[in-house]
Amino acid sequence: MGVLVFAGVLDKKGPGAENLKRVCSSRLCLIQLNVTSSQEINEAYKEISSNVQDAGLWGLVHNAGVFGYIGDGELIPLSVYKHCMDVNFFGVVQVTKIFVSLLRKAKGRLITISSMAGHAPMPRLAAYASSKAALSMFSAVMQQDLFKWDVKVSVVHPSGFKTKNWSRQEKAILDTTTPAVKEDYGEDYIASLKEQHHKMFASSSADFSPVLEDVCHALLAQTPNFSYTPGRFAYLIPCFSHYLPKWVYDSLVMQLFQINRGILPRSLRSKNKNV
Repeated sequence: MGVLVFAGVLDKKGPGAENLKRVCSSRLCLIQLNVTSSQEINEAYKEISSNVQDAGLWGLVHNAGVFGYIGDGELIPLSVYKHCMDVNFFGVVQVTKIFVSLLRKAKGRLITISSMAGHAPMPRLAAYASSKAALSMFSAVMQQDLFKWDVKVSVVHPSGFKTKNWSRQEKAILDTTTPAVKEDYGEDYIASLKEQHHKMFASSSADFSPVLEDVCHALLAQTPNFSYTPGRFAYLIPCFSHYLPKWVYDSLVMQLFQINRGILPRSLRSKNKNV
């Protein structure tokens, strides 16, 4: 479309970066950028600002993100909570603070990829959803703060897309869970969480075009939306969360995620037997 793109990549020499070089035009400029590294953020700013100079930067798209683990909030290691917040929230805040002056020069666009889970509570996504909820609120406040500068802010809340296969988590949970908690849940219950990983990934879409089309609209439309909801249920589930009675929504989402169809924690199974 004739746009000069600075693409931040976690590893400039990695296979993903090499693939971008092969499939994209000469208007793509790869930038080494780990959003949790203040040094790399500052170096990226120097490189980009020297290129755009007084014209400023038209669009900043926050795309970096990590999913973390699926599991009961009590079982997810604290390190996973911190990692989700570092990448999904604090990384966005750091990059925005450094680059927003360039957006103000261009009267440009600030676009953030959040998640449906940042709008509505979903079981076993405590680490990921909390970071995305913080991100969604940050975007909403930045819209208010940047209005006077004529910078338009948009946030994209996709549903499930197959960005990558999620890492194996069972060992990390077992290594960080106290013996008492491990006894209450049981190792078989913890192992069963892996199956939900697979089911969620299998039900996610491999077609990224709805997300890309929304990002493109947010970047180039004369009047972009503040909120976009690409993907299956991305609009419906938050609506259900906001407008249905809490007990109705909880029942609905438990069925959707098939929470009550799997194995129960060990101590609950023992209680049921005693009853």
